[in-house]
Amino acid sequence: MGIRTAAVIVGVLLASASGLAQALPAPTSTMSFFLTSKGRGLGGNLGGIRGADALCRQLADTVGMGQRTWRAYLSAPATSDQPAVDARDRIGRGPWFNARGVMIAAGITELHEGPNELGSTNTLTEKGTMVAPGRHDVLTGSNPDGTLASNRGGDTTCNGWTSLSTGRAMLGHHNRTGGGERPTSWNSAHLSRGCSQSELRASFGDGLIYCFAAD
Repeated sequence: MGIRTAAVIVGVLLASASGLAQALPAPTSTMSFFLTSKGRGLGGNLGGIRGADALCRQLADTVGMGQRTWRAYLSAPATSDQPAVDARDRIGRGPWFNARGVMIAAGITELHEGPNELGSTNTLTEKGTMVAPGRHDVLTGSNPDGTLASNRGGDTTCNGWTSLSTGRAMLGHHNRTGGGERPTSWNSAHLSRGCSQSELRASFGDGLIYCFAAD
């Protein structure tokens, strides 16, 4: 392959990538819900709930929506300085809209009991993109009703979202399909194998979380 031919190929690839980026519109100003396009990279260690909230704000800020009060949809056990946390109590009252302006739920009742529009088509990232089925597990630590999940006294939150080794996490399926006790549940499908990045990926996860605007 000559230098000129290689340069032409590179130019075509760059132009294609640029065209795809331009074809993806910016999120609507109504966006108040998204699934993170990436995790923290440390398995179930999100830096606690505050660290998870910070990740939501960081990703929202990359698309010009960082001014909202973003909260991670996570439940957590009580600690020495705070009571137990239920995910449903952290995220405001709704309604919530995805990056394309689709209302995914009108309020807390619709979000947890239906009807809602969560699923592979409408559970979009902050960029307005869909997440592949190979990463469908989402960290929640929650029961179907949004309260802290229990596991016969065992962990369901990777030690309050601070562990990348011991513990387990309750997971939801963003595409509402797969295996587990409740495979169609967006927030409480099954427990993870563990809390490391490799253990999350082993069951089609990547340490992703749901983010809601609580304001």
